[in-house]
Amino acid sequence: MTDPPVSVFTLGQAAREAALLPVLVELTEHHRAACPPYRRILDAIGATGRYRWVAELPWLPVRMFKTHELRSVPEEQVFRVLTSSGTTGQRPSRIHLDRAAAAAQPRMLAATLRAVLGERRLPMLIVDGRSVLRDPTLSARGAGVLGMMNFGRDHTFALDEHGRLDAEAARGFLARHGREPYLIFGFTFMIWTYLRRLGLDLSQGVLIHSGGWKKLAEQAVGNAEFRGQLAQECGLSRVHDFYGMVEQIGTIFLEGPDGGGLYCPDFADVVIRDPETWQEAPVGVPGVIEVVSTLPTSYPGHVLLTEDLGVVHGVDDGCWPGKRFSVLGRLPRAEARGCSDTSKEAAALGPHGGPRAKADGGRRRR
Repeated sequence: MTDPPVSVFTLGQAAREAALLPVLVELTEHHRAACPPYRRILDAIGATGRYRWVAELPWLPVRMFKTHELRSVPEEQVFRVLTSSGTTGQRPSRIHLDRAAAAAQPRMLAATLRAVLGERRLPMLIVDGRSVLRDPTLSARGAGVLGMMNFGRDHTFALDEHGRLDAEAARGFLARHGREPYLIFGFTFMIWTYLRRLGLDLSQGVLIHSGGWKKLAEQAVGNAEFRGQLAQECGLSRVHDFYGMVEQIGTIFLEGPDGGGLYCPDFADVVIRDPETWQEAPVGVPGVIEVVSTLPTSYPGHVLLTEDLGVVHGVDDGCWPGKRFSVLGRLPRAEARGCSDTSKEAAALGPHGGPRAKADGGRRRR
């Protein structure tokens, strides 16, 4: 097993394209040979195997992991099956990992977070309650907390068993660790709701947060106000949002130190697609987010069209190299079409594997 790289935020866009394209082409052909449903999809859309750019690779709509069993390893080699947390009545995504894929995921996630957390495991303040870990179905929130706990020590929960603020526990944590860097983790809405109410100096903290922006958008709270209020009220200036999904487990897109957008690690990239033409949208023009990653080797999740809207703000112009982008919100929900054979699979897809449903929110900004 090779050690993860020292940094995964090193490649400018041209170098990234050159490094990713051959690996992604090889993965496409690997999954074509090993996953019959994926092969039928590629055949149905006429995928040729000849690609000049990452944006030319065929994608899968992320929803297909809710309706199909898509794996590229024999059933007996499946080490773990991850599920997403769908809303009531929805089928969850099912992601099949063999031992190699399951081992690569935490290593590369750790390499990504090392850019802001450093080499050492930091003391960790969790803005949630311990009860979130005892849910037998382990919600996305619980899974997120459990996963991030691997990167901290002396885990302290800032909420009690009833979901109320436990200021005494937080003060005790800061008495032990508040003079040196420590990790704070929580979901965005929980951070906004509870962390500011502590009234404590959190200036040595490094906050990692994600999710929950919809509730804040309803309160007209954007990223700039979120960061500004935390700095003003808590002294918290090292704040990093991230974007990721179970369908590309181990790959997260991390907010840079200056708060100017999300960045891609060297083994991943994003493509923003115009929802009318499905071509790559220019810088500054919103569209549907496609995520690519070299990590999915046991299932064909290396090029996925999400159900999220985003925009690239700039390329090679930020604190880290590569594309600098933001997530603007969710697409309007469309029913996933069931498909059990080649013709039905093709019917559920648009050009190059994109969903036929129009992204009529594609020009909306938060």
